[in-house]
Amino acid sequence: MSPARSLLFALVPLFAGCQVFQQPEPPLPMQRLQGELSSGSSGLQFRPCGEQRQFSISNDGSTDIVREAAELLADGPGPLFADVSGQLGASSLEGADGQLQLSEVYRIQREGPACNEAGFQRLLLRANGHEPDWSINVTGKGLALLRPGQPALALPYLEEALPDGRFSLSSEANGQRLDLWVAPQRCTDSMSGTVQHLSAELRLDGQIYRGCGSLGGARNR
Repeated sequence: MSPARSLLFALVPLFAGCQVFQQPEPPLPMQRLQGELSSGSSGLQFRPCGEQRQFSISNDGSTDIVREAAELLADGPGPLFADVSGQLGASSLEGADGQLQLSEVYRIQREGPACNEAGFQRLLLRANGHEPDWSINVTGKGLALLRPGQPALALPYLEEALPDGRFSLSSEANGQRLDLWVAPQRCTDSMSGTVQHLSAELRLDGQIYRGCGSLGGARNR
């Protein structure tokens, strides 16, 4: 083998080693986070539940969180409660401990239990509406329909996946037929102003009730 070819083969492992070191860094993991949303000098800031760290909000335009938060904050001082998912990273902004790059905003609200909500991590789905008031909480064990002045109705259910990210829950027990249709569409509660990422339609014994919904802590999509 000629000296030139010997040198070429000797350099092959070196080139391979350079390729290893030049591989791009893996993307940061996506996290589901709940916390307080407030307005600061550098824009919206997010503080996770139970923490003192403040993260600046970075939004690529895939969510309307800036407008939605501004509308809720215009009704009174913050902070708001937010349930979101995204990637935590570094930030160069003064007063921020990092940056939160949002991928989904599940819920923004002023009223409610916020960080202290019991059973949230076991919840798959919540939905509610008004006129008349109703709410449904769904877990892996069943669903519970709550209505003022009536006993809670606990039922087993079947879930069916539908096109375009929609799905339905249905139950037929105790002589009653219940269907809950859910679609990935931003929805604002007409009374509280709470913004959720799902629209919901409850059909109960031939009656139709419309409202909003959001995924619980036990389900991200």
